[in-house]
Amino acid sequence: MDFFELKAFVSVAKNLHFARAANEINLSPSALSRLISRLEEETGAELFDRRSKDIFLTEKGRKFLGFASKCVEEKENLVNEFSQIKDSVCGTLHVYASVTACYTIMPPFIKKLSAKYPAVHLSVETGDPAGAVSAVREGRAELAVAAIPDERSAFFDCISVCRSPLVFAAALNGPYVDVQGSPQDIVSTVPLILPKAGLARKRFDSWIKSRNVHPEVAAETEGNEAVMALAALGLGIGLVPKIVLENGPYKEGFVSHNAGNALGFYDIGFIQKAKITGSESARKIRIAVNEILHSQA
Repeated sequence: MDFFELKAFVSVAKNLHFARAANEINLSPSALSRLISRLEEETGAELFDRRSKDIFLTEKGRKFLGFASKCVEEKENLVNEFSQIKDSVCGTLHVYASVTACYTIMPPFIKKLSAKYPAVHLSVETGDPAGAVSAVREGRAELAVAAIPDERSAFFDCISVCRSPLVFAAALNGPYVDVQGSPQDIVSTVPLILPKAGLARKRFDSWIKSRNVHPEVAAETEGNEAVMALAALGLGIGLVPKIVLENGPYKEGFVSHNAGNALGFYDIGFIQKAKITGSESARKIRIAVNEILHSQA
């Protein structure tokens, strides 16, 4: 196998679609399919489940993806290092962020990073904020944007950017616009849409346990955007940070109900490992990112 084959595999794994991946790497779908088959023969493993219309990574395929991604990244970093002057900062910064973070917290940081270090490229994984800490801990991302954990760890360096209260969001055209009463009254009488995990869910579970409240949970889902989508359908009121309501597609069409002091505020910001490790290129990027983050803190 060579680097092109590994890059092709990563593209298929990312898109889970042969036509889109083929277009991305300038190869015909049939040629790409044959390339993947050769990789499967060489590794002696089925990397993709292609028995239905949709394709999926197998367990062995996921393991191979880790190997292939690392090889491709290290090759790109090495080429960048050889093509730039010795002291330059270049390579790929892997970031984990929610969709909301991408249009609220990320833009000022990206603007500063691009202006000062134009040879640093971003690879952004979007997902549930509850997965941010794990993404950094496991090394899938060097930097994450999310709610900063209540319990600080020496393993992480956390840089707060803003604070946002937790609120209950209700659709303007739904049945829960005129909800009245204390937060305890609300959660006792109105169907709720809750995140499956994360800081908001942890605080909510702790609060209802302390008050012996038995809420009606209409739905549980991953990510604030998914909570808002279900709230928009009128299924219930969704527990989200207010910053989600104040930005992007949720500026209109919703009202917020007070979630109370018990659930408190989110400290939202950047999370990275406190210790700087890795290749020379990776360490230079981390030092550059550190400088930008702490200069705006």
